[in-house]
Amino acid sequence: MPQGSFFALLGASGCGKTTTLRMIAGLEEPTSGTVHLGDQDVTALPPYKRPVNTVFQSYALFPHLDIFENVAFGLRRRGIKSVRKQVGEMLELVQLGEQARKKPHQLSGGQQQRVAVARALINHPRVLLLDEPLGALDLKLRRRMQLELKRIQTEVGITFVHVTHDQEEAMTMADTVAVMNAGRVEQLGSPPTCTRTRAPRSSRTSSAPRTSSRPRSTRRPAGSWC
Repeated sequence: MPQGSFFALLGASGCGKTTTLRMIAGLEEPTSGTVHLGDQDVTALPPYKRPVNTVFQSYALFPHLDIFENVAFGLRRRGIKSVRKQVGEMLELVQLGEQARKKPHQLSGGQQQRVAVARALINHPRVLLLDEPLGALDLKLRRRMQLELKRIQTEVGITFVHVTHDQEEAMTMADTVAVMNAGRVEQLGSPPTCTRTRAPRSSRTSSAPRTSSRPRSTRRPAGSWC
């Protein structure tokens, strides 16, 4: 995955894309091979020691905390007491500066999603993992948030790894797309390259039930991941 790019894992439910994301995060162990972040082998590192953060579809915001404190949570856990400037800058990045003292239930789905992104980015991870974060939004809002996520990624310059079953979403947002099927990457390239080549049938539908599928991990030279 090129450093600083927007990378999409595209495929139907059960193809292994979320398992791949979880292996990068350290939430799943690969059965073989290694996971590298740049020149660092992180295969044996626990999740909390990896320079990655994850945004899930549910967002997992703290309902009892306002937006400011939700975003500040990671900094406070690290013992940083002076957080106002960093939180303010992050809220401005996601265009929620005026919503800082609201609770999550007072925000729209798209706003909640941006809070989750801000909270994940404030610790400056090398890689941000997004597990179908737009899946709970309606079509109109989802299209708008695609552009918003791409804008944020371009501004911060961090590698984004985005899991989706929506081909249009992947082609709109990503610099590079990996089309997965049955635990394997069947196509890898820029969106125009992938659209010129017929994708596997299972990657074009989201109707199949989610099943467990562990992709095969392969050893790659240092720097070949994120």
